Amino acid sequence: MSTAAVEDTARTGVRPAARPSDEAAERGSADVVVVGAGPAGASAAYWLATAGLDVALLEKTSFPREKVCGDGLTPRGTRALLDMGVDVSERAGWLHNRGLRVIGGGQRLHLEWPELTSFPSYGLVRPRADLDALLADRAVRAGARLYERWTVTEPVRTAAGRVVGVRGRTADRRPVEFRAPLVLSCEGVSGKVAQALGVHRNDRRPLGVAVRRYYTSPRTHDDYLESWLELWDGKPNDSALLPGYGWIFGMGDGTVNAGLGVLNSSAGFGRTDYRALLTRWLDNTPEEWGLREPNATCPTRGAALPMGFNRTPHYLDGLLLVGDAGGSVNPFNGEGIPYAMESGKFAAEAVVRALGRPEGPAREFALRAYPRRMQQEWGAYYRLGGVFVKQIG
Repeated sequence: MSTAAVEDTARTGVRPAARPSDEAAERGSADVVVVGAGPAGASAAYWLATAGLDVALLEKTSFPREKVCGDGLTPRGTRALLDMGVDVSERAGWLHNRGLRVIGGGQRLHLEWPELTSFPSYGLVRPRADLDALLADRAVRAGARLYERWTVTEPVRTAAGRVVGVRGRTADRRPVEFRAPLVLSCEGVSGKVAQALGVHRNDRRPLGVAVRRYYTSPRTHDDYLESWLELWDGKPNDSALLPGYGWIFGMGDGTVNAGLGVLNSSAGFGRTDYRALLTRWLDNTPEEWGLREPNATCPTRGAALPMGFNRTPHYLDGLLLVGDAGGSVNPFNGEGIPYAMESGKFAAEAVVRALGRPEGPAREFALRAYPRRMQQEWGAYYRLGGVFVKQIG
């Protein structure tokens, strides 16, 4: 992308048709580099740019792109979107829901989202391909510079070990480099930049695997997100009961998103064919729902769910871990998007304060407020979630 195109993108908020892969490092510097433009990275970039900082948002793919997800958002996720100024009305393509339908132990409960001052009273459904593109556009409209098809390979570090940028390559494999006083790792479960600093996943913390598939189904219109608390490895009451959950979310477009999540506290974790497990589980649903192979609209896809802060510290030597990179998925229900977006906002707030101070102890103190905030918000809750995961295993 030319310098003029970069400036035009920042001014208008509209990305040019040509992808900014070939000349991504023309400018080569920013106030902050954000690696990964998913919900965590887009949220962080939005709040940083809103505060007036020059933000380089680096994304290894291009939008729209597919991500494994249930596509359902609780009121917590709705609030995060509203905070970013996203139009979540039904006329804008969002499907609203009233609450959660919980199925288990022969019971079927309908739990309405509560009326609270801190959260909206409705949840949402939207394909992740749409959601991620919308959030990235919000960041761009706020002033962030988005570079797509830009793969980060390693951090740039000083002789003292401090992170001062990243190296990578463009779609045509040209090596490039971006410098910034601070880097946010929002790259998901891989945490490549964090691993380069020796910050690896804690295997004692919860980890889940989720798989999902779309089916054409008469259940496409549903006022509730449906969660199945019993995940049988075959016929109910005549097979193993796995530590996990299933879901069936109507998409409102003629299809449903059906999937399951399994936790690493199960004896067979890592050795189970989760795609086959999804098929076996759905075979137990009523045939008229249509959740069978002939009605599938895509292959079954899976992804890891890094839970309970399973990669810490969340700040180290100029690098902040945000969203899935820092294991922010809720171990109780596998919900990740709201926590990724909120952690992006927390990180942005710490960075804005830090860059308003001179380099040295004052700046470091401001940056360390980020991991403290993460612990204050969810630390005890996630530790309890870790106990919960072990017990149900």
